[in-house]
Amino acid sequence: MAKPYSNDFRLKVMQAIELDGINKSEASQLFNISRNTINLWCQRKAQTGDIKPKPKQGWQKRCRITDWQKFRAFVKANGDKTQTQMVELWDGEISQRTMSRALQKIRHTRKKKHMATGNEMKPNGRPL
Repeated sequence: MAKPYSNDFRLKVMQAIELDGINKSEASQLFNISRNTINLWCQRKAQTGDIKPKPKQGWQKRCRITDWQKFRAFVKANGDKTQTQMVELWDGEISQRTMSRALQKIRHTRKKKHMATGNEMKPNGRPL
C-alpha cells in the first residue's frame, strides 16, 4: 500500500487552492497529483475539518487454533469432510484458509497412499 502524502504537502496544496485562488485542475498539474486526490482532501476537510490521512487499520486477529491435541482429534473424527464443512463444525470462528493452514501443519492429507507396485511396461513400451 502506498504511503500517504505528508501533512505539510497537503496543507501547501490546500492553501494554494483556498488562499491563492488556484483551481483544482491547475493545482493538480502544479503539484503533480491527481485531481481526485484533491477532491478527496476537500471532502475530508468538509466532513472532519482536517485533511490528515485516515489512521491505518490494524490487523484484526481472528480465532486461531491453539489446542492442537483437540484439533487432531477433531480431524480424526471429521477427516472425511471438506474443509468448508470442517470450518462449520469447529466450535470457534475460523476461516477456511486457517483450517487449510492448520491441516497442513499437522500434515493431514486426503490423498490416497501410493502403493509400491512396479511398472507393468518394459522400457521399450511393450507389456510384460
